[in-house]
Amino acid sequence: MPPVPSVTIVDPAADPTVFDKADAVVVGVVPSATGPRLARGAKAVDAAMGNRLTVALKAAGATGRPGQVVKIPTLGLAPFGLVIATGIGSDQTGEAVRRAVGAALRAAAHPRVHIAVDAPIGAIVEGALLGGYRYTVYKSAPGKQIVRRVTVGAAATAENRSAMRTARTVAVAVQQARDLVNTPPNDLYPETFAARAVELAAAEALDIEVLDARALARGRYGGIVAVGAGSARPPRLVRLSYRPRRAVGHVALVGKGITFDSGGLNLKTAHLTWMKSDMAGAAAVLASTVAAAALRLPIAVTATVPMAENMPSGSAYRPSDIVTLRGGRSVEIADTDAEGRLVLADAISRAVEDEPDHLIEVSTLTGAQLIALGPRIIGAMGEPDWRDRVARCGNAAGESVWAMPLTEDLRAGLDSPVADLVNVPPDRWGAMLVGGQFLAEFMPDAMPWVHLDIAGPAWNAGGARDYTPQGGTGAGVRTIMACLHDLVAERG
Repeated sequence: MPPVPSVTIVDPAADPTVFDKADAVVVGVVPSATGPRLARGAKAVDAAMGNRLTVALKAAGATGRPGQVVKIPTLGLAPFGLVIATGIGSDQTGEAVRRAVGAALRAAAHPRVHIAVDAPIGAIVEGALLGGYRYTVYKSAPGKQIVRRVTVGAAATAENRSAMRTARTVAVAVQQARDLVNTPPNDLYPETFAARAVELAAAEALDIEVLDARALARGRYGGIVAVGAGSARPPRLVRLSYRPRRAVGHVALVGKGITFDSGGLNLKTAHLTWMKSDMAGAAAVLASTVAAAALRLPIAVTATVPMAENMPSGSAYRPSDIVTLRGGRSVEIADTDAEGRLVLADAISRAVEDEPDHLIEVSTLTGAQLIALGPRIIGAMGEPDWRDRVARCGNAAGESVWAMPLTEDLRAGLDSPVADLVNVPPDRWGAMLVGGQFLAEFMPDAMPWVHLDIAGPAWNAGGARDYTPQGGTGAGVRTIMACLHDLVAERG
């Protein structure tokens, strides 16, 4: 992972030299009936420009609409060389600021950037760090980190410093998840993915257990073993645990870790280049567990991550095979491309053996999620109260999460004449919900659980926008972290 820029809070009133130490200054712009208007926090910047900044913005065509970034050279009027004006829009929410700052940092090409926007510190810091993300590991000349130092104009209160620390930790977790998703599958496969999990665990001295193919067979993880059987790279199961003293609760995290999904013998015919992102759920839960430990949250977290590569070969599992999962339930295989629910059923069965208070499962489970909700909205299914609470937390954190029902009429399609379940019903209706319904079969009745389908949001196939890069997005991390903070606040 490339070095993360340093972030500090600087009160311009207490340190008038802040502009002398910046190469570029970010200001917010909002629309008005008379044209662009500077957002709160830009007064000192405008004064440094001889109160001519608004005139310059109008001349440059700034409107204040979200996503618009306009660069204004200072031409020696100010000690910094450039003003980066970023559109916030009329709705100046924390998420609007996060996106605006992210767009500005994505456009920044200077090592020292000062942000002169009066808004919640957490939104500013997350936007800056996420917007400045670059994945250049495989570039022959990747270059140096462009932005190396970020200062935020605000009062250096204890509350602001705490918010900055939390936001930076969450942003680093999102970046870690992005890095894992962006790693090509010839370098990230079950063995190396597990090794990276070990490295992440070591950074916070977390307990970790890695089961190899032989241990998986002994543990009767039939789904993981079957899905991984077609690959020359055997599967793994990783268990990462954070156990603070006097924990106020225990949350189980489960994430799908299919490092590449060819579809198996039901070979995919489209979007194969996206399929390295089929482990995005695993990346999210691993990074979130490490972030919880880094923040010393007083809540226990256990991540259970099945890792496999779904490939076609002479040893691959077949349509019409019957696979026995951990816990003894049998599943008839109707489609080898519905492999995620098989490895997740094994992982969920193991996770609930710990008797956690809540369970969050994250996966790129169904292409039907994109059909139902598009590429930017996470579908949430599960126990209604916990599902709705998770959705509220995710939306408050800036991730779009939509609660979806699990209706009993869809359950009948999972019945098999020869096994306990079939992994895919004979029709294709409500396929996103059917995936959630399958996972529900392995949840205890009293368990508050949620399934987050991030198939679309985990991978941005289009151009970069706001703080969202092309490729891996780190979807799910901020929702998980918001839920953990919410539980701590409730019980603390």
